[in-house]
Amino acid sequence: MNRLELEIAWRYLRSRGRTRWLSFISLIAIGGIVVGVGALILIIGVMNGLQTDLREKILVGSPDFRVLAYGDDLKITDWRAVQSRVTKVDGVVAVAPFVLTQALANTGHDYTEGVSVQGIVPAGAAGREVTTIRHKATLGDFTFRTADGKRRGAVVGKLLAERLSAYPGSPGARLTMVSAAGLKPDAVLGQLIPRIAEFEVTGVFETGMFEYDNAYVFVDLAAAQEFAGLDSAVTGLEVATTDRWSAPAVAERTMIALGFPYHTVDWQEQNSSLFKALKLEKLGMGVILLLIIIVAAFNIVSTLTMVVRDKTREIGILKAMGATEASIRRIFLIQGTVIGCAGTLAGTVLGGALGLLVDRYRLITLDPTVYFIDHLPVRLELGDTALMALLGFAVAALATLYPARQASRLFPIEAIRDE
Repeated sequence: MNRLELEIAWRYLRSRGRTRWLSFISLIAIGGIVVGVGALILIIGVMNGLQTDLREKILVGSPDFRVLAYGDDLKITDWRAVQSRVTKVDGVVAVAPFVLTQALANTGHDYTEGVSVQGIVPAGAAGREVTTIRHKATLGDFTFRTADGKRRGAVVGKLLAERLSAYPGSPGARLTMVSAAGLKPDAVLGQLIPRIAEFEVTGVFETGMFEYDNAYVFVDLAAAQEFAGLDSAVTGLEVATTDRWSAPAVAERTMIALGFPYHTVDWQEQNSSLFKALKLEKLGMGVILLLIIIVAAFNIVSTLTMVVRDKTREIGILKAMGATEASIRRIFLIQGTVIGCAGTLAGTVLGGALGLLVDRYRLITLDPTVYFIDHLPVRLELGDTALMALLGFAVAALATLYPARQASRLFPIEAIRDE
């Protein structure tokens, strides 16, 4: 490649007038690449943002993995011994017991709501916290401490609190919950008598995850054990690892160390259907948007083909003056490469700028009852952005091969006689 070839390629890119700007057809070709690459980067960023945001929100109340037990009762009775064994597994940094049960809740009104009741270790207890749910309180805290000095408090999700009018210090602060967990027929009446417990609403939390904010009630571990009829047993153990991406491997080691009847469920396995759907949707959107770039590539082919037809006589003159086929081919490869580079660079900047604006200013709001989140998040990852830019440039570069080859194969005499 020499300077003459560069100057000729640049001349073919420019308009025929006196202006030194690019020709209209060159701008159209660049615009197609800009739209394709920009849309691809933006949508991939949206898919990454959705996956990351959902993962972070899910892990607010869910640990890296849980240790559960097989059996009819689905509970762990000797959980302290199991906790001690789990703590010794390589990669485990924190372990805490939890109780999970279902109940009906109301605040003294006719309206009754089905809720998930989870018993956890209160805030301020010794040891590292397994999840970050205790830092999501918008009113009150997760100590569960009531005015009588006992831990009979309940922290409810924001949406649930709105429906039940259950706020600390309000008339609806007395939360009555009914559970059928662990019930056996009464020896005298021969009927199941539901277990009823009364809690005081001492806090409200908000995670941004609809599932938690809409239906969860957190109470003290001991109160939950009593409410669920577990005595001193627990539903399972929550475990935090050094790195959430290593959670599946640590969970596997833990299950091997504990043996039957214990098993583990990591955060990816708990929400496998959701993350598989997001991964498939990301792949599908990428393929669809790749078609936009391919359409833009056809636009480059047509643009360069038009240039070849328009410059046929000039090409013939160049070849008659001694220009080789390789030299003519390079001229059009340079032209197509400039279009591809300019379009890819502008598309990358455009897609990145739009992604940052949409994410920072939350320009696109969503219904949290449908999408679990209240706005469209965008996460631009360097690897994905570079891959999309490289893909756009590669498609644009490949699109120049055919017209460059056609130009190089023109015979000088036939080309000169073309007009």
